[in-house]
Amino acid sequence: MSRARGGAPERFREPVYVTRPLLPPLAAVTARLEAVWRTQQLTNVGAQHDELESALRSHLGVRELSLFTNGTAALITAIRALGLTGEVLTTPFTFPATPHALSWSGITPVFCDIDPVTLNIDPVSVERAVTSRTSGILAVHVYGNPCDVEGLARIGDRCGLKIIYDAAHAFGTRVNGRGIGDFGDLTMFSFHATKLFHTAEGGALACGDASLKARIDDLRNFGIHGPDAVQAIGLNGKMSEIQAALGLCVLEGVPGELAVRRLLLARYRERVAEIEGLTWLHGLNGDADTSCQYAVIRVDAARFGCSRDVLHRELQAYNVFTRKYFSPLCSNYDCYRDLPSAAASNLPVATRAVQEVLCVPLYGGLAESDIDRICDMIVAIRETTGRSVAAGAVE
Repeated sequence: MSRARGGAPERFREPVYVTRPLLPPLAAVTARLEAVWRTQQLTNVGAQHDELESALRSHLGVRELSLFTNGTAALITAIRALGLTGEVLTTPFTFPATPHALSWSGITPVFCDIDPVTLNIDPVSVERAVTSRTSGILAVHVYGNPCDVEGLARIGDRCGLKIIYDAAHAFGTRVNGRGIGDFGDLTMFSFHATKLFHTAEGGALACGDASLKARIDDLRNFGIHGPDAVQAIGLNGKMSEIQAALGLCVLEGVPGELAVRRLLLARYRERVAEIEGLTWLHGLNGDADTSCQYAVIRVDAARFGCSRDVLHRELQAYNVFTRKYFSPLCSNYDCYRDLPSAAASNLPVATRAVQEVLCVPLYGGLAESDIDRICDMIVAIRETTGRSVAAGAVE
């Protein structure tokens, strides 16, 4: 263990953030861009776009895939393509893009509570919230852990609801050998730079219906269907050739990145098990069927000795920058707090979990020794800041 004078762990010289983008060799990107330059086609579904779409369809194990300029545009298009209206049931424990896509589409998000173990939307809470105005479910595979896809499918079938999955964190996740994008009516993937696989900015929709893909492709291109026909009110959501070229290079590096992340996650899991008051989020175990998107701990303030917020703040003194994903709950935003479903009494599990979760650094540029240093810092904070908090007055 690396220790400074006085026994405290040594501060990192350079900032260690919660994630860092996977950057392919610049020469590989340049070669792809030279091919784009030769065609002089920068967008409008060119060769790079088609090659990436095909490669991702195979990698993700989905039948149909449409690429987008970002994940939010993809979500909005999914909502329009399925004709959702009225109210859609969703989770408060997510990035704001999830409920924003509903609101932007003139739909009222109805927040449902989450499972206390996986932190994904709870099917029991979902079923209780169904009304005559409900047209669909927008569920999120939080941190890349799969939702209860079978439970939600039963509710969808019984109540006649469409299901969209937000798989922004779940690139490559599989359930019993099936790609995560093979469930529900549509699945959105985000290819933002913070994700395991990225195109700097980008996204995709996956489905199993060729006719639905055709509608999606029209909607992401102004509703244009052929050179002389506009058949829908669409938007401009197409992925550019430059984004696709970068994505093809990044995809080549994903297996190596995953291999390193699995080792780091295994080390985190071992170390966290030794620290009283911390628990490792169930399912984030680095197995071959998970996305390895985030490393997540939960802080029990009473047992650890200080709150998640204090730990988050104190780690910054060591040049370690964690994230309190997803705090605050979306239901606490000014734009949603007045919804009946946003009441804390309706969301007891989410209200507690959002005070406990902390995403710690995870990316291929780290070493197992770095994970040990971070965990040593957490122990040091527990022994100093935590123990200095008076009994019964845990911050």
